[in-house]
Amino acid sequence: MRAEMLTSILSELNGTSADIEASGVISTDGLMMAAVLPQNLDEDRVGAMSAAMLSLGDRTAQELSRGTLEQVLIKGDKGYVLMTYAGKEAVLTVMAKPNAKLGLIFLDVKRAAETIAGLI
Repeated sequence: MRAEMLTSILSELNGTSADIEASGVISTDGLMMAAVLPQNLDEDRVGAMSAAMLSLGDRTAQELSRGTLEQVLIKGDKGYVLMTYAGKEAVLTVMAKPNAKLGLIFLDVKRAAETIAGLI
């Protein structure tokens, strides 16, 4: 039931922008809780990488006195990966196209993360 609700939130998030290509909710220990991913992406790999990167970002923000981590953004020549906490126990990961309008995506991701945090 919870997985279906999370998948519904992710589907809605992916539908808010044509620039969002994939999304997933991952536990902070790297287990995929729900995902809307293309078939060429391995859920386990996405989960493990997301949890590791968010943990590293958290540690970096702490060690460099940047306050509480809000998000990790990775930009590659083929697009973006955005990770943010969705409560204390989950990570919301979103993959976007290289020409994405990041301001709108940040807003949509923040709203989705808040909704997800309420479910978990």
